[in-house]
Amino acid sequence: MKKFLFPLILLFGSLLWAQNGGPNIQNSTEPNIVHQPLSLLSDFTIDQDDFVNQCIAMVEENNIANTIITLENYGTRFHSKPSGVQASHDIKDWWQDLADTYERNDITVEAFNHSFSNQISVILTIPGNESPDEIVIIGGHLDSGDFWLQDNAPGADDNASGIATLTETLRVLLANDFQPKKTVQIMAYAAEEIGLNGSADIAQTYKNQSKNVLGVLQFDLTNYKGSDFDIALNNDAQYTSSELNLFLIDLLEHYNASGEHPISYDFSKCNYACSDHASWAQKGYKAAFPMESAFEDANPNIHTPNDTFAAMNNDASHSVKFVKLALEFVIETAKTIQLNTTEVNAPQLQVTVNQNKLLYKIDHFDSPLKSIVLIDTNGKRVLLTEQPDNQGEISMTGFPAGAYIAVFKAENGKSFSKKFLLR
Repeated sequence: MKKFLFPLILLFGSLLWAQNGGPNIQNSTEPNIVHQPLSLLSDFTIDQDDFVNQCIAMVEENNIANTIITLENYGTRFHSKPSGVQASHDIKDWWQDLADTYERNDITVEAFNHSFSNQISVILTIPGNESPDEIVIIGGHLDSGDFWLQDNAPGADDNASGIATLTETLRVLLANDFQPKKTVQIMAYAAEEIGLNGSADIAQTYKNQSKNVLGVLQFDLTNYKGSDFDIALNNDAQYTSSELNLFLIDLLEHYNASGEHPISYDFSKCNYACSDHASWAQKGYKAAFPMESAFEDANPNIHTPNDTFAAMNNDASHSVKFVKLALEFVIETAKTIQLNTTEVNAPQLQVTVNQNKLLYKIDHFDSPLKSIVLIDTNGKRVLLTEQPDNQGEISMTGFPAGAYIAVFKAENGKSFSKKFLLR
């Protein structure tokens, strides 16, 4: 994360420090979804349950821990230091080794060279089988330190944890022979700490080349749990996409509200361009930044010699949750050509909007509903209905037009969610 110095009073050039942000819970078995077309939300749907659940069950904390420790041991990864340059090339080699291990000759791992630094950014590409020109990106910066801390900058959380999250996400995808319909790129950005320079260079290049990027997810600090929830969705309006945040909520409610993979979430903001998601947002791309804690609860050790794995209790369990979210995002956005094995008689949720009424019905489901919650694009819970019938309607009169998520929680612990558009 870029711990950015910005003017408090422009006239006098007064400066102050700033930092990072926080998470809520989710669910298990999900129904087949029958819904009316929603043009605004058509790119972000959830229908890959079998493959997602197979993947998120394979995340290994030890792999994440080992990557964090290895990167910490460079001493510094500041972009202009030899160790920082070496680390960038080593990450490229690690990702190439993973592709080779799983005999994925279709995957490319490339160095993106920058004019301002010898440190490279790394771009791994898994080409799409059906829509290769549509691109899904997850990324995080590989450098550490800042202008004042260049030589003793272990950067275990900032941002060895993010690179470890990306690396474990890649391993799990390859271990499951992930064959996406759309192209997936995993990026390790150079020189974030001096002004988001690496990601800005790449985003500008993609913009110049008119590349069709569907969404970008940033992983910058993932291993320090400073808040009483797991993941803070950054809702800085200037730098994040409300549509993409809504999709992340949908994923968390769908896959992580309960069961074996619970993840709690809430909302926070930096109030400045605090990480590489801002580079993409400033070029008009949809970007989101799930943070390890609320901004005010950020890791106090980042940008100090104390940003070590030991200072995080030698525990990488918090990053495991971010790997799961990354897997859910990549798989559900890029989709797979692998066949699903969804049961024919699985619960079926139907949701439509007619004359300011939300009409819903759940078939093939033998548990009564406990509640229905409506969530808006700001993550605010705008309506709660308790003990509803399994079929009914909810008045939307007085609600502003826009996208919402309806979360249906059942007495047996299962939870179903669906986005809908109120026109």
